[in-house]
Amino acid sequence: MAAQYASFDLAPATRAGAVLADGDVQVHRDFMDFVVDGHPLLFRLSDLDAVSPLASDIPPAILTEQVRGLLLESDAPLPGGRYVIYGCPECADLACGAVTAVIQRDGDDFVWRDFAWQTGEHADLAFNGYHGIGPYRFAGAEYRAALAALLDGDRTAPARRRVLLIGARVALPARLAAALRTIGIGADIAEDAAAVPADELRAYGAVVFGTAVTEEQRSAVRRSFADAGVDVPHVDGLAPIVPVLVAQIEHALDGGPDGRRRLARLTATGAAADVEVTSACRVRLTAYRVDRLHRTRAQDVFDGVLEPGAHRIALDAGAVKGRSCLVARAPGSVLAVAVGHREPG
Repeated sequence: MAAQYASFDLAPATRAGAVLADGDVQVHRDFMDFVVDGHPLLFRLSDLDAVSPLASDIPPAILTEQVRGLLLESDAPLPGGRYVIYGCPECADLACGAVTAVIQRDGDDFVWRDFAWQTGEHADLAFNGYHGIGPYRFAGAEYRAALAALLDGDRTAPARRRVLLIGARVALPARLAAALRTIGIGADIAEDAAAVPADELRAYGAVVFGTAVTEEQRSAVRRSFADAGVDVPHVDGLAPIVPVLVAQIEHALDGGPDGRRRLARLTATGAAADVEVTSACRVRLTAYRVDRLHRTRAQDVFDGVLEPGAHRIALDAGAVKGRSCLVARAPGSVLAVAVGHREPG
């Protein structure tokens, strides 16, 4: 076969959950991504919201079945020896679309070839093939070791997908907690952490401070976590807007290295947003603000594929007037910032 040797590994990845401007939600998913020649394979698919079959929230028996399939120890689930490489993060239904590939043995090696977008039983390589991806040849020992580590439990330690909301149990924290639970993130509300046992503090992946929490209270919470030996990110809410707070929390829970985040930087003024991405990907920018009647206003201001590098995107002044925030979403990444406005001279 003409496939060149490529290195194979697995790395933790996240599909960030979200509460969207239209009220829809995206479920938070943690999974293991395929790393080919040191780069996440998912990053080579610029406009794809998907997860691998190696998700952290599936039962052990199903995870074992998925690994056995990739090791060719069980029959292919699709005709032609095709396997699902990435599927729908919401339901995993093939009808929603999936990236599939032929996996086969060549001596001791494993070869992935003929990548395609597939929505039915058969793939149409002429119309839906990913002709710039693969084929890849993986050395058998390296390939088997990476996948076997999942079954041995070496890489399956669950991420801390639970947050502690510090503040009064009033409308906004309650709505935020409900929104987080809807997308798959646990949330508890407390006025402080003094009475929370150390074992429980270790279960949290982030702490979120309400706007009314004093600096003295924040310091006390930080001491409680430090005394418990827990180092977690602390989130100061940009605005009393649930989708913005969810975006901040999702970013805080993303413990992956910066090089494996598609969104590298986001800043915004009343005129433009500066966005930097590490790989070609679809980026959606949504502006949020609170109007004079304390109602939340949301407006999508950009939705398109950006190439790697820095980009300046003009913003509609009406969408970001007053106290406003901007949220950038890309597959697996989310960033939120306050929009800066120049003081009148």
